[in-house]
Amino acid sequence: MSFVNDSTKEINCKVVYFGPALCGKSTSLRSIYDQVKEKSKGEMISLATDDDRTLFFDFIPLYLGQIKNYTIRLHLYTVPGQVAYDAQRSLIAKGTDGVVFVADSQIPRMEANLASLVDLRRILKRELEDDEVVETFPLVIQYNKRDLPQAAPLNEMRDLLNTRRVPDFESVATSGDGVFDALKAISVQVLQAIR
Repeated sequence: MSFVNDSTKEINCKVVYFGPALCGKSTSLRSIYDQVKEKSKGEMISLATDDDRTLFFDFIPLYLGQIKNYTIRLHLYTVPGQVAYDAQRSLIAKGTDGVVFVADSQIPRMEANLASLVDLRRILKRELEDDEVVETFPLVIQYNKRDLPQAAPLNEMRDLLNTRRVPDFESVATSGDGVFDALKAISVQVLQAIR
């Protein structure tokens, strides 16, 4: 959960980009990093394999501004999507204030999307220890790769993946389309939760 430091007047919030392998989590963070002004971001850190797949996490610190004399910092993380990295996903999701679930829009990836959502729910249930809190936890869905020819119809993806009816957005992370919409929506939810 968010970390409030009264001596430095800072509130640090953690947002995790979660989803199946190769859905565009890291590409979304790179797109955000490339478009945010220098004064509003720290250094991007990526721990990836030789083929550019996330090994442990990607990380970007962002400065959001101030609320009641407190500086608000948003720390964006990705988790590795590969099934073998379950322990890393659980560790990185610990203490999160909000999640952007990045779904791969390609029809053959629907099963992987569903499996990843089940994994996210399992991790949140363990972390939050309360089913009601899990159902109201800050969450946004980003339907990525909407530009690809095998992209599933949006209404079908919503019916399948967005049963909570949380804010959701179409995106193409490689061009940045829709990525900031998802970031803004999760930022609003996280800030409302800490108020």
